[in-house]
Amino acid sequence: MQQPAIVAHRGASTDRPEHTIGAYELALKEGADGLECDIRLSRDGELVCVHDRTLARTSNGRGTVSALTLDELKKFDYGSWHRHGQPAGLLVLDELLELVKGTNAELFVETKHPVRYRNEVERKLAEALKRHGLNSQIVMMSFSPTAVKAFREQAPDIRTVLLLDRLGRYRSGALPSFADYTGPGVHVLRNDPGYVDRARRAGHETYVWTVDGAEDVALCRDLGVRYLATNAPANTRRLLTANLAT
Repeated sequence: MQQPAIVAHRGASTDRPEHTIGAYELALKEGADGLECDIRLSRDGELVCVHDRTLARTSNGRGTVSALTLDELKKFDYGSWHRHGQPAGLLVLDELLELVKGTNAELFVETKHPVRYRNEVERKLAEALKRHGLNSQIVMMSFSPTAVKAFREQAPDIRTVLLLDRLGRYRSGALPSFADYTGPGVHVLRNDPGYVDRARRAGHETYVWTVDGAEDVALCRDLGVRYLATNAPANTRRLLTANLAT
């Protein structure tokens, strides 16, 4: 069975501050097959790579991302909070797209919801990808079916993932027509490992988040998941190699 492709979740975020250029550069150096990021809109409509609605956890700033302009967001330090971190600037999506160009890595872009700007983030994302000439390397993701549908209407040729915290109405493995891949958390597969096969029979390969422990890595490999999102790409690669050798 083919190994899962390793996707660096917010970059190599165990060893570098998440969503910093250093985290993504390290992930590529460590041989990650893909990168993952979260995007939000600033008050003046710029796409920035920040996971949380507010700045408190991952910077020395305060406030809500959507209520601050790009210039205001850039005033803060996004690296020193991490145990391996040094001062780092805000990462804007354009910079990450430039990093991906010229590599073989896929970039998985998650749009966050609910947000005050609704599906404006999907429209802006589609515009950015067109501006950078990126298509086959990009996969758009969201927990919001409405967001995935809105993006598919804007960029019909770009693959999509419907992220799932629980299976609910998708337990059969079937997904809406606008979703290419299914995206369950690894906790979903621990409880229902047969879901991967049901989704595959329905025509959907699986992207799983967030997988760091040895038992979870082995589970995903044995189930044949397509993409494995991890905070520690180098260690996860070692675990996959060890699993293959046993």
